[in-house]
Amino acid sequence: VQLQASGGGLVQAGGSLRLSCVKSGRTGRSYAMGWFRQYPGKLREFVAGISWSGENTRYADSVKGRFTISRDHAKDTVYLQMDSLKPEDTAVYYCGAKYYTITGVPTTQYDHWGQGTQVTVSS
Repeated sequence: VQLQASGGGLVQAGGSLRLSCVKSGRTGRSYAMGWFRQYPGKLREFVAGISWSGENTRYADSVKGRFTISRDHAKDTVYLQMDSLKPEDTAVYYCGAKYYTITGVPTTQYDHWGQGTQVTVSS
């Protein structure tokens, strides 16, 4: 499985960005997808996840009500819509995939990772 993330950039506080992550490679398995972020010198932390079915999602408390994760199976793509961005959202964002149950949303131990995309929110 290969993951290609894109969509990061520089935005002012209160603005919006949409990240995309295209999955390619192995098919025929149910992969949950997630977004994580990493601050300099810190461990990668869970931001949002979505089940293979798309019916279940989970969010970190810090982004609830501001970020929305979604997926399009036809395009093998997962999105992270980020609204009302804050300077503390500045980080490198990574998408991940984990072979999992059809309706489950894991928050740890993802199996595959894309390259990071930088999100910078100016105050």
